[in-house]
Amino acid sequence: MDSRVSELFGGCCRPATGGAGGTLRGRGGPAPGSGGSGSKAKKKNGRSRGGKANNPPYLPPEVSTPGRADCRRLKLVNPSQYRFEHLVTQMKWRLQEGRGEAVYQIGVEDNGLLVGLSEEEMRASLKTLRRMAEKVGADITVLREREVDYDSDVPRKITEVLVRKVPDNQQFLDLRVAVLGNVDSGKSTLLGVLTQGELDNGRGRARLNLFRHLHEIQSGRTSSISFEILGFNSKGEVVNYSDSRTAEEICESSSKMITFIDLAGHHKYLKTTIFGLTSYCPDFAMLVVSANTGIAGTTREHLGLAMALKVPFFIVISKVDLCSKATVERTVKQLERILKQPGCNKLPLLVNSDDDAVTAAQQFAQSPNITPIFTLSSVSGENLDLLKVFLNILPPLTNSKEQEELMQQLTEFQVDEIYTVPEVGTVVGGTLSSGICREGENLVVGPTDDGKFLRLKVCSIQRNRSACRVLRAGQAATLALGPFDRSLLRKGMVMVSPEMNPTICSVFEAEIVLLFHATTFRKGFQVTVHVGNVRQTAIVEKIHGKDKLRTGEKAVVRFRFIKHPEYLKIGAKLLFREGVTKGIGHVTDLQAITTKENGLEESLGSGQLSF
Repeated sequence: MDSRVSELFGGCCRPATGGAGGTLRGRGGPAPGSGGSGSKAKKKNGRSRGGKANNPPYLPPEVSTPGRADCRRLKLVNPSQYRFEHLVTQMKWRLQEGRGEAVYQIGVEDNGLLVGLSEEEMRASLKTLRRMAEKVGADITVLREREVDYDSDVPRKITEVLVRKVPDNQQFLDLRVAVLGNVDSGKSTLLGVLTQGELDNGRGRARLNLFRHLHEIQSGRTSSISFEILGFNSKGEVVNYSDSRTAEEICESSSKMITFIDLAGHHKYLKTTIFGLTSYCPDFAMLVVSANTGIAGTTREHLGLAMALKVPFFIVISKVDLCSKATVERTVKQLERILKQPGCNKLPLLVNSDDDAVTAAQQFAQSPNITPIFTLSSVSGENLDLLKVFLNILPPLTNSKEQEELMQQLTEFQVDEIYTVPEVGTVVGGTLSSGICREGENLVVGPTDDGKFLRLKVCSIQRNRSACRVLRAGQAATLALGPFDRSLLRKGMVMVSPEMNPTICSVFEAEIVLLFHATTFRKGFQVTVHVGNVRQTAIVEKIHGKDKLRTGEKAVVRFRFIKHPEYLKIGAKLLFREGVTKGIGHVTDLQAITTKENGLEESLGSGQLSF
């Protein structure tokens, strides 16, 4: 990046050591500058202090970023009625593209020239922007301002504004964040503080409401998967349980929802953690590291899982109130060394201010190599607000077009959890992979142990613990199935549209990389295979082109499930393990079971199935 732009935009949010990767700036807009708001820039009237003429600073051309529509506007001062209506229409489109969010950069020309506006012009432009937002039912929040003194004797500013639409029909923006980290690193306590709005007492009080089992309360360790929600309204304010709100009230008041998936940190619950990462399809992962213990226990393993499954992750260093500044810095450097290793190739960004958090959120969504690092305390509340700013601005990874394409496909719902609720009946929880699911819709579920699919009806839907009539692709929810026999269901099944001809198999091939094995990986070896919400033991039937595999080697391997057939897709990410043996890969071929083999009628495609 040009040094002139670096000095104005991007001096604040820096790499953790100020080293590799240079200075980073915000996505498509003004990033924090070393001068700060109201500070004098080093250049004025196009000339440096030495009197030499300098070229005007530019931002690069606008780039379409997944999940967020950015817009540059030089100024919006007293537009005509026709111009105003045109701007409103444009804002509607940008909000639709950004799934309810858009960032406006005021004072920047379309070609990226950093012109800036006077105080009066900026005030008038923000007033016009607020009128536009009201017209479409949205709110605006000023993210940050920067003073630009280039080519003018009058102080000129650039302002970055977040426009967020008030939710319609409960269609808030929902992001899923998986919480990883070693046991006793403070994961559940951090979630308790974020969602309950009260600081911890230093003895784990904040985490008590998150535990699902008595033994978790007694041991203080999470052993199951739990979900917590953190809402933000259209003005970017936190909506949580602090005002005695119910989950339904939080959903109604929020235009953006962060669903935290609290996973287990202890090594003996690793299979549960892997299931949470593979089946719940998190958008991001938050790796929590204790400042006083550093990288210990399962931290490296969880980091490796996130990278193997290509889940973007950021890091939170907790318990900084227990450590000296030198200890925290040592933990940061330890993380930095690991992140910069050839296997990771990440650029760590240490977040120390609100401007850092804004830039980190924008760059994190734009580049997969950037890893923000937060240092905070759940007891003192230090830097806790920085994490909230980051989560508030963090955009989704998919845009509205990709979402529409998924919704056009046939319905497919992954069954991740099964419950029996009094007076309701059988309830399943999971994620809608594609299509649209409505109340009263007829679907088929399977495969059963003998490879069949069974008919059922969706009686009601709940999303984030509040009633919902329509479920769209990518959303997680629970579906009530009424009197359907729970014993016929299991984790790993799918509920699909009767029109779909689902491909089920017991034998499949995958291209794998053996990450670690003590000796040699041969035919006949048994491993636990994780593919999406499928988790089952499989036996190695054949290694193509080789007799055996050693650590680090690649091959195409044929697996056979030892218990029952599963629903798989070609290209699906695969992870397998057995003891210390670990490997990753993707499915390349399926030996599908035909309708005749699995005992179904030829009318499978028309949905004429029975129990």
